[in-house]
Amino acid sequence: MVRFRLGTRGSPLALTQAHMVRAALAAAQGWDEDAIEIVPIKTTGDRVQDRALAEIGGKALWTKELDRALYDGEIDASVHSMKDVETIRPDWLHIAAMLPRADVRDRLIGAETIAELRPGAVIGTSSPRRRAQMLSHRPDLTITLLRGNVDRRLAAVTNGEIDATLLAAAGLDRLGREVGHAVPTDQMLPAPAQGAVGIETRADDAAATMLIASIDHAETHACVMAERSLLAALQADCHSPVAALASLSGEMLTLRAELLAEDGSARVGGWVEGALDEELGPRLATDLLDRAPPEVRQLFAGR
Repeated sequence: MVRFRLGTRGSPLALTQAHMVRAALAAAQGWDEDAIEIVPIKTTGDRVQDRALAEIGGKALWTKELDRALYDGEIDASVHSMKDVETIRPDWLHIAAMLPRADVRDRLIGAETIAELRPGAVIGTSSPRRRAQMLSHRPDLTITLLRGNVDRRLAAVTNGEIDATLLAAAGLDRLGREVGHAVPTDQMLPAPAQGAVGIETRADDAAATMLIASIDHAETHACVMAERSLLAALQADCHSPVAALASLSGEMLTLRAELLAEDGSARVGGWVEGALDEELGPRLATDLLDRAPPEVRQLFAGR
């Protein structure tokens, strides 16, 4: 008998992550995994692959169909890659848990290091952050739009369509793909929430929320929410080249971030440290914007 329904995108990575959540929830509740149904839902972001997300609706393209299914009661919770979840979510939704975070780094596919890319190399990505960071290191590079699942992007390098691309190490590891070379975080900070899997419930569904909360990894949750609070304070959207990473040591949290011009020609970085109950995201956002060059500051709404 099915006791719980988990909604997810239908990509290989999304399904892998949903199975991770199912296994964790079954173990926590002492259920057989068959008691938890995985419900794949096709999203607009999966259907439209020839345009950048920012041009066709932003991160909501990954979530709106899952949100509708959750609102309509077709599923009890939805599983997300947290870096793909909009910063501001509807009040009726609740991020009930996150799994332990995986490797936060990007992996470079097509060369061992950024420095070793040939002059003028063509880099495929749809990420404004990756575009800006790569051009910051190598202004000679040519950046072209590349979307699609992991296999599509790996094939683009193998087939010579592009020279290189960047993929999240966490996704590659979860799919068992031992490819690429990790880029150190002191060279490329990751996207906010990269490597984290989150599970949302309806805020008024106390039973589902309590069940999902049983698998929450508190450290991951605290770090990701700090990174998301930075995005909120910046009023950042999917056009904004923002990188951020929080880490926890005891009760002290450190939040690092950088903001970049779209072409990588300017950047500002910094960090703050404080207790878990401090508002570190807004503090760091204010500091970065106060010090940011005009071509960076103008990318953020209301500034």
